Amino acid sequence: MTDLISLKGVQKYYGDYHALRDIDLTIRGGEFFSLLGPSGCGKTTLLRVIAGFEEVSDGTVVLSGRDMKGVPPNERPTNMVFQSYAIFPHLSVAQNVAFGLRKRKDIDKASRKSLVEEALKMVGLAGYGDRRAHALSGGQRQRVALARALVLKPKVLLLDEPMSALDRKMREHMQVELIRLQRHVGITFVLVTHDQEEALVMSDRIAVMFEGEIGQVDEPEALYRRPKSRRVAEFIGKMNFLPARVTGIGPGATPVARPAAQDEVVPGRIPQSRAAVKLSGLMRRGGEPAADTPATPGEAMISLDIAGLGQAQVPMHQAPEGAREGEVAVGVRPETLAILFEGDQAPRHECPGTVDEVVYYGDMTYYDVRVKDVPQPLTIAMKNLMGRPVLEVGQSCRIGWDDRALVVF
Repeated sequence: MTDLISLKGVQKYYGDYHALRDIDLTIRGGEFFSLLGPSGCGKTTLLRVIAGFEEVSDGTVVLSGRDMKGVPPNERPTNMVFQSYAIFPHLSVAQNVAFGLRKRKDIDKASRKSLVEEALKMVGLAGYGDRRAHALSGGQRQRVALARALVLKPKVLLLDEPMSALDRKMREHMQVELIRLQRHVGITFVLVTHDQEEALVMSDRIAVMFEGEIGQVDEPEALYRRPKSRRVAEFIGKMNFLPARVTGIGPGATPVARPAAQDEVVPGRIPQSRAAVKLSGLMRRGGEPAADTPATPGEAMISLDIAGLGQAQVPMHQAPEGAREGEVAVGVRPETLAILFEGDQAPRHECPGTVDEVVYYGDMTYYDVRVKDVPQPLTIAMKNLMGRPVLEVGQSCRIGWDDRALVVF
């Protein structure tokens, strides 16, 4: 895929407030790309810059090979779906969808009707053209907004938190529908969201933003499994952090990666169905340490002494910010720790603990487990398999863990 959107050195000021800070970003043609971050991080401002609703204070915005300086929104190859949908309640569904075609003198009435019907069919609203907009559900109003944006056949569809007003079940349904729609039309989608699961489910790549800057751009699995900073790790999902000490850096034995299970998420291997890769899916593997790439020949190994867990050795690529001897923090996801039951074999290491809290979700149980010398309880996610008991608060347990699940910060 070739680059369709290119941002270089983009700065945006509102008076003294620095909203966007030296943004360099490329988005490929046909890509589903998400801008993810907490409120006030600049993601919507960046989307509006691409759309042309905000002028940059410095830097360049290039769309489809053309510098967008001075180009108004209506002359850009983009269209936008707003958070509020902006549906006109006094118009019919077909009139809402056709609204952007009114001034297109190159499209006659018959062609306009055909384009509207095509757009409504595309979003699953065939036959709804005569219905009044005020009689639609939230999900149907969102589909009308999508049809209105797509009827103009833009190269880029910009989505500003379009599902924030929907209930959970409808939001999950629309996530899958948007993925299918994007595949069908084949154009670039750029989504703004603060919902981590939404971004992980829908995106080919994600840019995580903090305070007007991009913290990391990566594919969903890589972003989750190997965050490049502690800040990204804390924002994406749940991660336990343990105090540790680097006791040495140097040549070491190359760890041998076990074969990945067929449904296991492995960095660098993107499953065909993005809808199957949810934050809940990534977190709800329960006691299955993620396979990781082994150390490359000649790669330095980091020797660690981890509070409560003991000794470990990891290749340098598991320390995204680099490593030096001394105090560090080690991150480990809840689903890559395992409570070992009778007959279970520890993945590589084992330590004792005591159950401090139990939260039962039906298919999963989340445990907070106290481990000696660890300041905070470790959160561990376990599948509720047939015959597997749910432990009670105060019970002693064994915790299994694997070096490959560790990230050093």
